Amino acid sequence: MFNYFLEETPWEIREQILRYNAAQNMSDVERAKFFGLPEGCRMREGAKIIHPQNLKIGSYCWIGENAILDASGGLEIGEHTSIGVGVFVWTHDSHDLNIKGENTRDASNLIKRRKTSIGKNCYIVGHSVIMPGVTIGDKCIVAPMSVVYEDLPNGTVYKPYRNFYKILQEIEEKDKKINDLERRISFLEVQLLQNE
Repeated sequence: MFNYFLEETPWEIREQILRYNAAQNMSDVERAKFFGLPEGCRMREGAKIIHPQNLKIGSYCWIGENAILDASGGLEIGEHTSIGVGVFVWTHDSHDLNIKGENTRDASNLIKRRKTSIGKNCYIVGHSVIMPGVTIGDKCIVAPMSVVYEDLPNGTVYKPYRNFYKILQEIEEKDKKINDLERRISFLEVQLLQNE
């Protein structure tokens, strides 16, 4: 039988793997408690916290299935905030490793880390991405499938794609008007030629 386990794998990584495997058989509340989250927090299956020692999270938060909370650069989440299904919250950016052809463990100093903050009473709807260094104020809603690159002040309802579809609809309407005008011009040109 082959031995696939590498001796140089740090114990911290092995412990994390074992903890996530054990947590799959727990309830939301048990899982949150197991990962040291405050009172009233719930954590669904498949959710992960990267560098949990750098996470400051308030009470009564909900973390949805398969959400990834990257706290490697420092992550704060206020109380009564929900992180939806499949949401990714990032505090690091490692693209330099790839661009420079140094995607190795030894080049981890090229990773850029920035603190990310989400206020209290927020709802980050599923399959959204919060980029490193972003600060989201209190009582904000981030609509589904959003990518947040900029800070959001308190009370923001962030829905970039709803506006995007509105703009697309306006473009389609203007394209129809242009096509109608082009047909009319062509018709008038044909009439002028016939009258000559």
